[in-house]
Amino acid sequence: MVPAAVHHLGHVALRVQDMERAKAFYVSLGLQLCWDAPDWAYLQWPGADTGLALLSPSYKAAGPHFAFHFRDRSEVDAVHAQLVAAGRSCGPVHDHRDGTASFYLQDPEGNWLEMLYEPPGGIPSNLPG
Repeated sequence: MVPAAVHHLGHVALRVQDMERAKAFYVSLGLQLCWDAPDWAYLQWPGADTGLALLSPSYKAAGPHFAFHFRDRSEVDAVHAQLVAAGRSCGPVHDHRDGTASFYLQDPEGNWLEMLYEPPGGIPSNLPG
């Protein structure tokens, strides 16, 4: 079986203590805020499909990690099945509130990563306008 291909490194997620301060800092560096919730925010580089997730202390669904993005939802399911069949410990595939779907696992060195389906057009915004 040919493994599903990772399309690109999509985002890095950081734990932050002060969401407003962190958002302001990264916006000042040119990133655009596209998802803003009390527990997490997502910023992207203009014209790119790479981003930065900021996780507040109250965000419990995941900790700091990096994510590989896939173009098709079925690819996430396929890579999950392949990793489980190869004996890797993976969390379940979960559909997220922002229209994405993913699962988490650790690499052999203990680093957390996410395998994420990104809808066409990128991570959607929940901001008005």
